[in-house]
Amino acid sequence: MFFASDNWAGAHPAINERLSKESTRFAAAYGSSDLDKSIEVRFNEIFEREVAVFFVATGTAANSLSLASIARPGGLTFCHSEAHIIEDECGAPDFFSGMRMVAVEGPDGKMLPENLVSRIARYPQDAIHHGRAAAISITQATEAGTVYTLDEIDAIAKIAKDNGLPLHMDGARFANALMALGCTPAEMTWKRGVDVLSFGGTKNGCWCAEAIVFFDPELAKDFAFLRKRTAQLFSKSRFIAAQFDAYLKDDLWLGLAGHANEMANRLRAGFGSLNSARLAWPTQANEVFAILPKSSAKAAQENGARFYDWLEPRDMPEKVSADEVLIRMVTSFATTEEDVDQFLSICASA
Repeated sequence: MFFASDNWAGAHPAINERLSKESTRFAAAYGSSDLDKSIEVRFNEIFEREVAVFFVATGTAANSLSLASIARPGGLTFCHSEAHIIEDECGAPDFFSGMRMVAVEGPDGKMLPENLVSRIARYPQDAIHHGRAAAISITQATEAGTVYTLDEIDAIAKIAKDNGLPLHMDGARFANALMALGCTPAEMTWKRGVDVLSFGGTKNGCWCAEAIVFFDPELAKDFAFLRKRTAQLFSKSRFIAAQFDAYLKDDLWLGLAGHANEMANRLRAGFGSLNSARLAWPTQANEVFAILPKSSAKAAQENGARFYDWLEPRDMPEKVSADEVLIRMVTSFATTEEDVDQFLSICASA
């Protein structure tokens, strides 16, 4: 019963097999192999336009270098107050981009457009002492397990356009959000006004596969040098390409994310039937937040369940009592119905 993170899951067998096959041959290095080039073409097909794609090692690298590529001196990046780039990346986006992350409040892990407008207004372009607006970043799916609707992305993108700011999307759980919305990759990104995407594969069945996608290749004209200077150019980058080859083939990536979401739906439905536990707030992707009696949480852990205690968000709909605990549970492609049902059974018994 591993619900601590989708990072805890292993790699999908098809990806393992593709890596094993790739390990037996020679190929050109530093992203110049035929396989690397074929995956770049595949990304064009997925997003229904010519894009520029760069492989990196981690989600933190993807976010940090995405923002570095669109940075301005004295620049500020606006993101939700609990976004990964401001809370969980040890200042790496600030360090690599040279910009400050500015928190914007909003319920359910999503920035409210009116809050974003007011925050941007505090930093005019000639505010030499305070810094100037330079970029906006949204997380899809969010750190709260919710998903921006297409209309909500439109609203954020309009604010970005009105202020002449590029829009970045942190897509560490991009596939989960896509399956929750039931739309195409193009519809959730550049057709809404997204300029740069951190495209995650590691949380969804890959070993180590992240990419930065520029929807206007002109934005990426100098990025190869930035990636090299930040030690993110793999000599054997074909091993990332090989993972994406299997990941994207026959829409495996969407199937894996769909399964993770289904297991989260099973958890959500189960918590709805328990008297002793309840959902903390509604979620749509593969993260579930629940409030349990401490005795139930302890019983689950003693029986092998793994999950994280979670800090209460600033806009928590209801407070957690002294004898309760807020937990986060994350499902993955490897989560089974038995895992979910066993956990719910333990909670019911406790």
